[in-house]
Amino acid sequence: MPASFPLPVFHEGEPLYDQLYRHIAAAIQSGEVPPGAKLPSKRRLCALAGVSMSTVETAYSLLAAEGYVLAKPRSGYVAADLLPLAAHAAHDVPQPPAEPSKWKYDCSTSAVDVSAFPFSSWARITKEAVYENPRLLQPGHPQGDLPLRAALADLLAEYRGVKCSPEQIVVGAGADYLLSLLLQLLPEYREIALEDPGYPSAYAAALRHGKTPAPIPVDGEGMDPEALSASGARLAYVTPSHQFPLGVTMPAGRRSRLLHWAGAEDHYLIEDDYDSEFRYTSRPIPAMQGLDRAGRVVYMGTFSRSIAPAIRVAYMILPPALLERYRQTFAHTACTVSRFEQESLRRFLVRGLYGRHLRRTGNLYRKKNALFTEKLAEIPGVTLSGQDAGLHFLLTLPRLTEGELVGRAAAKSVRVSPLSRYCHGAEARPSTVVLGYAGLTEGELTEAAELLAEAWRP
Repeated sequence: MPASFPLPVFHEGEPLYDQLYRHIAAAIQSGEVPPGAKLPSKRRLCALAGVSMSTVETAYSLLAAEGYVLAKPRSGYVAADLLPLAAHAAHDVPQPPAEPSKWKYDCSTSAVDVSAFPFSSWARITKEAVYENPRLLQPGHPQGDLPLRAALADLLAEYRGVKCSPEQIVVGAGADYLLSLLLQLLPEYREIALEDPGYPSAYAAALRHGKTPAPIPVDGEGMDPEALSASGARLAYVTPSHQFPLGVTMPAGRRSRLLHWAGAEDHYLIEDDYDSEFRYTSRPIPAMQGLDRAGRVVYMGTFSRSIAPAIRVAYMILPPALLERYRQTFAHTACTVSRFEQESLRRFLVRGLYGRHLRRTGNLYRKKNALFTEKLAEIPGVTLSGQDAGLHFLLTLPRLTEGELVGRAAAKSVRVSPLSRYCHGAEARPSTVVLGYAGLTEGELTEAAELLAEAWRP
């Protein structure tokens, strides 16, 4: 690296290896570090930047895995030949996002198995919806078409113990969109309690709408009710069915304490029923909403995990008081989901195709879960948690740091996520990464586990 190249100014809140990696990558992209320029040795960069060897090794491994640097035998790392990126596009038009990095195996927590999508039945009912319902070309109800909302009410009552009328349901294009609507309905709730570690998009939505996030620790039973009460927040967002990212299922006792908190004063709970469809060792606990007697729980769900992320259909159930607010505020707002897609989904639900699809995908993910966890459990020193439900779990390997786990995996072209990425104040569990498995085939999971075993061997 040229002697004049400035070293990064590190700040709290993000892993040092990630800051170092992004700083060097940006310098190579901009041309500040020219193609072929030799980067300092790992030991030299440790001394210059004042960081540990594991921090430098992890940063260099990520840079090499993504093609920013090339490893030269007996010479160390040199900058790859990239075209410099302009600082600003003409007329201030934003540049399109860079193409995603190519990983051989990406253990993403957001992917699903696309081979399980019910292509033939979905194509058939979509064709029927288009040809048999020309009225769907006209504007629909702002909350979503009533037939779909009625089907959703029946489905949620059967599968999740939810108690609601179709009139309480609001359909929208994605859970993040509906969360944004909800936060707009509650302008006087300036602070929102969020799980820590927790879902990053919930934090982003809170900030986008001028709310102050109050990170609340998550223990082995979910959000800590004592910390919640001490926070002073009157609005709380929780994922009780399969907490993201720790994978904790909130037991009945903890749920009752949170419901008591919500009912005691002018409080609301937002129950995001994330990953509730998939459980492998026990029956799911019914939704908190079904136990709510005070009308203080807003229930949210989506089909992005159980069907596919591209099916942008989510729903929320508003208590009567908030339903009246919604109708006053958004009475003239069009539903963001196509009426044809709504009708296709309704047919998928009422004909029993969704139940059949859930059984099929549940068996598929159960097999993948068992295969991947069994292979990874063979790595000496590994412990797993959160694998009894959902589509991701945690892996802890105490002999390596979090950065070493991520960096060594990246060197094998396997992408794993550091747990600290989801921490907003809480200290991350040491030596722990998050792995999703739904988007990989069984053969790919076997190969990925073998590569991780090589990367993390003693």
